[in-house]
Amino acid sequence: MPIVIGAGALVLVLVAVFIGVLSAVLPGSSGACTTPPPEQGAVADIPADYLQLYVRAGDRYGIGWHLLAAVGKAESDHGRGPGSGIRSGTNHAGAAGPMQFLLSTWAAFGVDGNDDGRTDVYDPADAIPAAARYLQHNGAPDKIRTALFRYNHSDAYVDKVLQQARAYAAADPADPDESAAQVCLGAGGSVAAPTETAAKAIAFAHAQLGKPYVWGAEGPRGFDCSGLTFAAYRAAGIGVPRVSGAQWRHGPRVPRGREQPGDLVFFNSGPGTSITNPGHVGLVIAPGKMIAAPHTGTVVQVQSYERDTLLGFTRPTAHR
Repeated sequence: MPIVIGAGALVLVLVAVFIGVLSAVLPGSSGACTTPPPEQGAVADIPADYLQLYVRAGDRYGIGWHLLAAVGKAESDHGRGPGSGIRSGTNHAGAAGPMQFLLSTWAAFGVDGNDDGRTDVYDPADAIPAAARYLQHNGAPDKIRTALFRYNHSDAYVDKVLQQARAYAAADPADPDESAAQVCLGAGGSVAAPTETAAKAIAFAHAQLGKPYVWGAEGPRGFDCSGLTFAAYRAAGIGVPRVSGAQWRHGPRVPRGREQPGDLVFFNSGPGTSITNPGHVGLVIAPGKMIAAPHTGTVVQVQSYERDTLLGFTRPTAHR
């Protein structure tokens, strides 16, 4: 039952570690990536409607869906368990609903996740984002074990949930809403990038998955968008300017459709930014995919860069 839930940091790192590889040839690489057979059984265990809710709540609160799903599995088998309190009433400890909230905790953290004007502890559309909210309140994604222990005061429970989260991450065939981080890996786990320098920058960014967005930070505990790209290329032995606008002007530009893993991708992020002064930047890792630190309240993650605000690409490795 809840007192908190676990883990943007853990989950996104787990996603990064276990996810499959692209079944397409990366620009500039010599071979095709093949996707190993995922352990479909683990994710197939999650009802489709619950899986969508876990993903949406994870995105909203910066907590990976794998951990939310693991909590849902432990608490109610995704609403299917035979225990008392899941669909009505409470259990012996006074907990209710698919995420097993104490009613006093629900009163403080309940969420109207489906905008129907009610906060219903028995409705997974409300209970799952409430669990994510409660987890965030108790320190996730930075303090995962602590957050889980506050959700249920048992070390055995924490271990069980983390083990289940790893199983879901390992079996993740793709995000239901948008493919999760699918990176073509070469020998030794390195990214199949056009150059060794680009591979080093991507490897650094990959290792930061799950760390929180912190404005003005360039690591090690958190990053903003340009702080991440700056630190990634610093780790690869190339100096780039610190802020996104200067990184864009640093160039050289790469035509759309010619981008490669390791290139930087830039966006017009709204007021104060423009085609000459982009406000957001990510690191290309595969066709259509980047690693980025999006904004306050999120964590370093893999995202699609196919969006209307895309301005263009640059190639820092050309400065070597």
